Amino acid sequence: MATITAQLVKELREKTGAGMMDCKKALVQTDGDMEAAIDFLREKGLAAAGKKADRVAAEGTTYILENGNEAILVEINAETDFVSKNDKFITLVEELAAHLLATKPADVDAALETEINGVKVSDYISTAIATIGEKISLRRFEIKTKTDADAFGAYLHMGGRIGVLVVLEGSTDAAAAKDIAMHIAAINPTYVSRDEVSAEEVERERKVLTEQALNEGKPENIVAKMVEGRLGKYFEDVCLLDQTFVKNSDQKVRDFVGSTGGTVTGFKRFAVGEGIEKREDNFAEEVMSQVKGN
Repeated sequence: MATITAQLVKELREKTGAGMMDCKKALVQTDGDMEAAIDFLREKGLAAAGKKADRVAAEGTTYILENGNEAILVEINAETDFVSKNDKFITLVEELAAHLLATKPADVDAALETEINGVKVSDYISTAIATIGEKISLRRFEIKTKTDADAFGAYLHMGGRIGVLVVLEGSTDAAAAKDIAMHIAAINPTYVSRDEVSAEEVERERKVLTEQALNEGKPENIVAKMVEGRLGKYFEDVCLLDQTFVKNSDQKVRDFVGSTGGTVTGFKRFAVGEGIEKREDNFAEEVMSQVKGN
C-alpha cells in the first residue's frame, strides 16, 4: 500500500479544491494514484469537473511582440506585482522578447545560453536582478508564424496577467483574430476542437460521468443517454470551437471563426504564475496533522 504523504494530499487539494480529509480518503481509496484520486473525488461530487487552475502565486507579466509574420508570447516572473510594473523590468521584458523572436532558441535552457548585447541571457537577467532587487526569471515563451494570408490574434488581459496568441489562418481579419484571443483569455479552453481530445480522455470522462449519474440515483436505463448529453457539455468546457462566443451568446466560436473565412488550428495562453507557488506557509504541517489524524 502506498504511503499517503502530506505533499500528495496538498497536491490533490490544489488540483481539485476538495477538503483535506476528502483528499486523504481519496488517496487511500486509490492507493496513492493521483489521477484515480481526482476521478474518485469527481465521482463523489467533491471536485470540479475537468480542469481546476493550479494555485497561482508568482508575479510578473506576459508580453507579446509581433514582427511581420512572426510573433512571440513570453512570460517573465518577478517576486512582486510592484516590480512587474517597474520601468526597468518592463524594458527587460521587451528586450528579451525581441531577442528571443530574433534568435528563436529551442527552449528556455537554450535561450539562457544565447547572447544579448554581448553577454549570456542568463547573465543579462542576473544584472537586472542586481539592479532591480528581486529575483527575475524567464519562465516560458511561444513563437508562432503566419503567412500574408493569415492574421495574428494577440491579447493581453489586465496589463499582462494573461496573454494569448492565436493564428487565424486563411483570413486577414486582425480584429476578429483579437476577439478570438480575448475569448480564449476569458474562457480558457484546453483544445481547439474535439478532434484533439484523445479517445482515452473521452473514455475516462465517460466513466466519471457514468459514476456520477449512478451515484445520483439515476435509473441505469437512462444513464447512458444522460452521460452522452453531459459529454457534450464537457466538450463545450474544453474545446474552443464548441464554446459559446463571449461577445455573442447566440453564436458558437466555430460559427464566428467560419464567418471570417478562416480557421484556427492552435493557440497559446499564458496566465502569470499558473502552477507556481510563492510560499509554503505552514500548509505542509497543517496537512500532515490531518494525515496523522490529529
